[in-house]
Amino acid sequence: MVTVTRTRADADAPAGPAGGGNDGPLTRLLRAVPVPLVLITMIALSGVVLGRVYAGPLLTRLVVGAAVGSVLVSMAARRLPSWLVAPVSVVGLTGWTLLSLRLAASHAELPGSLGEVAADAARNAIPRLLTAMIPVEPAPDTVLVPVVAAWLTGLAAAEVALRTGRVLLGYLPPVLLYAGALYVVGPNADPAIAPTIVFAAVAAAGLAMPSHRDGPATADPTAGLAPAVRAAVRVRLLAAGAAGVAVVVALAALIAPLVAAQVDDRPVDPRRYVEPPQVESLDENPLIRISGWALNPDQKLLEVHTETGTPTQARIRLAVLSDYDGVTWRVGATYRNAGRILPATEPVPGVATDTIRQQITVADLTGRLLPAVPTPREVTGARVAYDPATATLIRPEGLTPGLHYTVTSTREHLDANLLATANVPAGDPVARVLRVPDGAPEQLRRLATQLAEENGAPYARATAIQDFLAEHYRVTADAPSGHAYPNLTFFLFGPRNGGGQRGTSEQFAAAFAVLGRLAGLPTRVVVGFAPNTDGPVRAADASAWPEVLFDGVGWVPFDPMPRPNEEPRPVEEDFRPTPDDPPPSQMPEPTVEPTATPPPEAAPGPQSDRGGLSTPVLIGGGTGTLMLLVGLALLTLATLRRNLTRARLQRGDPGQRIAGAWRELTDTLRLAGRPAGGDLAAAEVAEQARRTLAEARAAMPAQPGADLPDGEPDELAGLLNQVAFAPGTATPDQADRAAELAHRYATALRATRPWWRRLLWTVHPGPLRWRR
Repeated sequence: MVTVTRTRADADAPAGPAGGGNDGPLTRLLRAVPVPLVLITMIALSGVVLGRVYAGPLLTRLVVGAAVGSVLVSMAARRLPSWLVAPVSVVGLTGWTLLSLRLAASHAELPGSLGEVAADAARNAIPRLLTAMIPVEPAPDTVLVPVVAAWLTGLAAAEVALRTGRVLLGYLPPVLLYAGALYVVGPNADPAIAPTIVFAAVAAAGLAMPSHRDGPATADPTAGLAPAVRAAVRVRLLAAGAAGVAVVVALAALIAPLVAAQVDDRPVDPRRYVEPPQVESLDENPLIRISGWALNPDQKLLEVHTETGTPTQARIRLAVLSDYDGVTWRVGATYRNAGRILPATEPVPGVATDTIRQQITVADLTGRLLPAVPTPREVTGARVAYDPATATLIRPEGLTPGLHYTVTSTREHLDANLLATANVPAGDPVARVLRVPDGAPEQLRRLATQLAEENGAPYARATAIQDFLAEHYRVTADAPSGHAYPNLTFFLFGPRNGGGQRGTSEQFAAAFAVLGRLAGLPTRVVVGFAPNTDGPVRAADASAWPEVLFDGVGWVPFDPMPRPNEEPRPVEEDFRPTPDDPPPSQMPEPTVEPTATPPPEAAPGPQSDRGGLSTPVLIGGGTGTLMLLVGLALLTLATLRRNLTRARLQRGDPGQRIAGAWRELTDTLRLAGRPAGGDLAAAEVAEQARRTLAEARAAMPAQPGADLPDGEPDELAGLLNQVAFAPGTATPDQADRAAELAHRYATALRATRPWWRRLLWTVHPGPLRWRR
């Protein structure tokens, strides 16, 4: 006889497959899938939110791929030691990133090898992402950061939630990624209500599901305990759960009103902290280049070949100048990095359009402005930035001989029958193109008033100004450049035998635009080319022409140039003002006067056992995750700070660069905790700067940087005063000297700080947001 002895452990053991140690493969699989699926969904929803400001679904697909890949790699490597998972995942990250860059480059039709594309994207990813036009074209430099961030988020979340079973702590990286996506989108898309609700619902579902960890599972954590101990443990667990619920409810009650109050507020746009691509000083006022081109008519600037459309009368636009200060017409456009496909704008209802596609090769044309027939819709062969308000393009890297690109444009054909009865808009939306600067000469006002009184309708007024200029003035290639008030007055009313009443298209277009604004017409000046046929575009084809804005029609070009073989009539037959003395041939361009504190620019463990990881490993994993996220944030801040300093010290004319150097000095004082008051003069700020450095040296005499001469802040203050009180006299060498002085002072003062303050100095976000 065999006696079977049943122990108490046998009596308490589960009798069927419900016990964790007897789970079958299918049961274990079903328990292991939900949490990874939740993590993938949360990360993918970040891609959905960010993809709302991208053109097409490519970005969302790449982020979803990064989420799936990172979580699956962590699941596949869960049997490996925790320290080995990150290198394995980085290998997967490298492969997926390269594939994403290749797909994005193919989508954007960018030339170059994968290595060149990857290097360019790594250098410019963050600035181009934050300066790109909405919708953002999925290109290598605009998808790199989201893809890498999504992969790292999946790695961190999977390691914490799956390896340690701490699901709630594993939610931290996806929540931070989702918040970052919302911040980058900012006010450029509708509120992400639906994705946020789904995000919260998925997160709650993940918490409701049991986490899966290797090792036997126990249905009841109190099993095997004495009845009294078991009851006490259950009471404590119940009390802890109730306390947790109470804390969550209390926090919700406190935070909900604060969150609700922010619902209607406009989100912060991070793009305001990054300066978009700027035009060079040569391109800021291309109108002054007309006279130089007129003197060299055979200079080849472009080569144009039309693939589709009719090239006849296809004016190629270079720049649109909408701002006039009485001295200079300026571009004043805000360019944003754009992809191959440009944002589409609806044409004016009832206006016929056709499509024209041209291949353009740059010859001797310099600067950054990129010629194209308006309105461009697609550009291939060159990376561009675009201003939708003027439909003009720039190439941020600048034009180079041999640059070849293709532009597809939608060309509008105006209905002349609508112009006779068309009105002109008024009010704040067009105040910029109606503004007449102070100091307009009386002769200009009298002429504009005379032409407006004789012609009531807006189109009749514009036609009268056009005909007056065409009939009374002569075009000549050797006329001096200039379109300030004195230049225009001499052009319009100066004696014909003394050089007056003649000019290039620069004076004709500028005079029309100023007279039009004085007569109540919204006007602007356009610089471009009017070639007769395909082939070389020479300097003789360069021209400037005015445009007038009409309701229901849009911008209409006018031609105030004299008709061929027609002798101009004397101005005195129709108008008799008192002529002014001839002005200098070239008026100096104005320089903004900086103050003592200039305004802001407009303004990156041990192996687990079956019972789970130890506390040091858990802390190390969480710390590593936070370090990755913090490192990315610090890299972003350092990049933004470096771009800000570079823009201040290297871009603009010498006066603007000196003013930027002064801002660097005042920011240095604020970073050192000694801000300069806004009411102090430049010399007083320089004295404070010298005193601050001297005190810092006395406190830490052994630190480097003590060789900085005491007078250098005073020298920088002197350069600033020169810019303020003698505009236009600063030289590039003085601007370079100012940049050197600001850099040396910042280096010397930073060197006196403790080592941890020196580390924080470079990534301090203050200079990005300080108001002056």
